[in-house]
Amino acid sequence: MASEDDFKDSMFSYTTGSSQLEEENRVLRETLNELREELSRFRTPALMVAEVVDLQHPNAVISLPNGNKFFVNVSSTIKDLIPGESVIVEQRNLTVVDRVNSSKQFNVEKFVIMEKPETRWSQVGGLQDQIREIKEVVELPLKNPGLFKKVGINPPKGILLHGPPGTGKTLLAKAVANSTKSTFIEIVGSELVQKFIGEGAKLVKEVFALAREKAPAIIFIDEIDALAAKRVDMGTSGEREVQRTFMQFLAEIDGFKSLSNVKVVGCTNRLDILDPAVTRPGRLDRLIEVSLPNTDGLREIFKIHTASMNLDGKINLGVLIKKMDGFSGAEVRAVCTEAGYFAIRSKRHIVTQEDLLQAVEKVRREEEKGTTFEHMFG
Repeated sequence: MASEDDFKDSMFSYTTGSSQLEEENRVLRETLNELREELSRFRTPALMVAEVVDLQHPNAVISLPNGNKFFVNVSSTIKDLIPGESVIVEQRNLTVVDRVNSSKQFNVEKFVIMEKPETRWSQVGGLQDQIREIKEVVELPLKNPGLFKKVGINPPKGILLHGPPGTGKTLLAKAVANSTKSTFIEIVGSELVQKFIGEGAKLVKEVFALAREKAPAIIFIDEIDALAAKRVDMGTSGEREVQRTFMQFLAEIDGFKSLSNVKVVGCTNRLDILDPAVTRPGRLDRLIEVSLPNTDGLREIFKIHTASMNLDGKINLGVLIKKMDGFSGAEVRAVCTEAGYFAIRSKRHIVTQEDLLQAVEKVRREEEKGTTFEHMFG
């Protein structure tokens, strides 16, 4: 005959088992509901994002990213739409169902590099004349705009840096952005040319809008010749689109909205193919040539790049500078890097004269093959 304790134990076991089953059932029900909700989301048709072009109450004209425009209905729950707003559109009947919440994020941000550079003037060697000109044209108006008002003149809107690859054009632009505490917006000219009609011009407009938002700012356009080459009367549809984008660029510089504390710095290796419209007075009219460094310049650049290197005390700098005659700043930096590798391969932590001479020869061979080092120095 079972005792009372055995009965209690069996009841406890039954209660415990029942509670565990209920807990498992609850977890399974929650998991099932979550899976059903997720499946429902997957079955829901995707919505499109479009831009409002015009309003004709209660309808609107919208533009899709591919350039197509539609006359559509607008949900009665959406009030006070304005042209230029981004909206969510239902795909089947192209009805505007909601706004896209604005977070002041510009579409152009995915095409540009936006930063606060840390490059200082002391890191730029052999370019004293160019530094002086850039300080007068870019730095002074941003730091002391009242001076120009007192004199009664308007400072240039931008500058054009031109010269061989690797001579320090990008470095100069970053240094002036750092000295003026400006936002540095870097974009390559070829990236402004888009596939669809009007997209390139829109990007240009957004670049300048972004610069005004982040002012003081410097817009640095590398390879500006891809955008501002001499125009031709006839051409393909692609060439005509480049011209539309270029015209928008000129309009932004000359436009009704003042650039004020936004400066434009163009950069090119091909000054000869630029359209005269971009360099006429009132636009990028201050042309600054950034040429290959002379002997003193090479010496300065070499000292900058070897400042943190562990060099042998017997280095003959005069011989090295003579060997590097005709090198750009980028190639001098490449010599320093390669010399460090020669020391590492020899399991040494001191860079010798022989390492540097071998590095000069290696960089010279690469130069003869057509390899450039512009990405290392600008």
